[in-house]
Amino acid sequence: MATTKIWAVKDSLSRVVKYASNPEKTIISNLKQVLLYAENNEKTVDKKEKTMYVTGVNCNRKTAFEEMKTTQEKFGKCTGNIAYHAYQSFKTGEVSPELAHEIGVKLARKMWAEHQVLVATHFNTGTYHNHFVVCSVNMFTGKKFNCNKGAYYRFRGLSDELCNENNLTVIKNPKGRTPRNIYFAEKRGEPTKYNLMRKAIDETVEICVSYAQFKKAMYKKGYVINDNPNRKYATIRSINDKKATRMYQLGEKYTLKNIADRVFNTPYYVQEQYYKFIKPRKIYKKNKVCMLNGKFKDISKITGLEALFLLLYYLLGLIPKENTRKPLSPEMKQEVRKMQRYSNEIRLIAKEKLQTTDDVKSYISQNEKNIAEVTGIRQKYRNKLRNCKDDELIKEYKTKRDECTTILKDYRNSLKVANQIVEDNPKIKEVIRIERQARNEELQQTKTKYKNREVR
Repeated sequence: MATTKIWAVKDSLSRVVKYASNPEKTIISNLKQVLLYAENNEKTVDKKEKTMYVTGVNCNRKTAFEEMKTTQEKFGKCTGNIAYHAYQSFKTGEVSPELAHEIGVKLARKMWAEHQVLVATHFNTGTYHNHFVVCSVNMFTGKKFNCNKGAYYRFRGLSDELCNENNLTVIKNPKGRTPRNIYFAEKRGEPTKYNLMRKAIDETVEICVSYAQFKKAMYKKGYVINDNPNRKYATIRSINDKKATRMYQLGEKYTLKNIADRVFNTPYYVQEQYYKFIKPRKIYKKNKVCMLNGKFKDISKITGLEALFLLLYYLLGLIPKENTRKPLSPEMKQEVRKMQRYSNEIRLIAKEKLQTTDDVKSYISQNEKNIAEVTGIRQKYRNKLRNCKDDELIKEYKTKRDECTTILKDYRNSLKVANQIVEDNPKIKEVIRIERQARNEELQQTKTKYKNREVR
């Protein structure tokens, strides 16, 4: 399911050649590595597994820039569109790096048989894709490459032919732009931004019978839809994001017209679910106050790791039992998937009375010492078993060895949970901040709404 695109390069031939042959982007791995994206969007890779996949078609990969420049100077065509940059992106997990590069080289030879082309296979976006840097001047005739719609359709057609030959999926009846984001795999089992949006839309369509209800329910789920008729494209964004996504990028099923049709076909009796979602029934019990070193409304004043996790549970609507609130931001909703992990962490925090991350780090250090000590004791019993011939002693040594193994298992489980606490602490704080911001924005919007009513 390879997607393709071509665009002109006017500024610098050397810049685009350097980009395509950049070793930091042409990285081949056996997929054991996982690409981790930090907040500054720096890419972390295994430097030991770096391999360049760059091939020159009608030129040498090491001297591609000089050869292309020589051709342009030979025919006196060093201005205008000096080169063309194209890419071919494959569906994640469907191709090996070798196959992706092989297809890219064949495509370049078929498409630009009389042009100098540099083909590079990249993996920096999480999916294998080929970059093509094409010298705009024909090596033999001196004519420039005519990059019109026909050239693009030919490029796409040749790509589809090669995909069919190698039993790869091909997009049938493509319409308009097909963003590569659709084909990016879910990394480490976590839903992508687009998948979360699709899921929210599908769930909302099932409980709404009008488009107005749909927009209101989507806002309740933490998404803002901008369908202003003065805009060329309708957009959707998380309530905490500044950048919006055009809805056609989610797929044809998620355009406003198709969403409106789906909502229109929803059975009328689902409205009860819609009203329950928009205005959940609140349960009040007289003379009952949930206490935990104070009231739950004052929980934000409590310090320590235990209070942090309790605040998270409170915002998720899990405690107290009468809590009817639901997470507003998509980020907070994702935390529900980690409840077992958080449950193990809060148990360890309460059991060991850990108040700060420094306490957790001290606990980790002590736990590592205990593991090393017990491992040494277990090794001694293993050594004794090698030369022991007494059945009673063998039985005793095995019992001691197994006891050490059981103790080690507990230590290692606790160590794993403690490390997760250190890792999750800043993430939980950020999710709580986002959820509070979303709730403040909702409250501010409600106040503005009622204020406008009073003015009228």
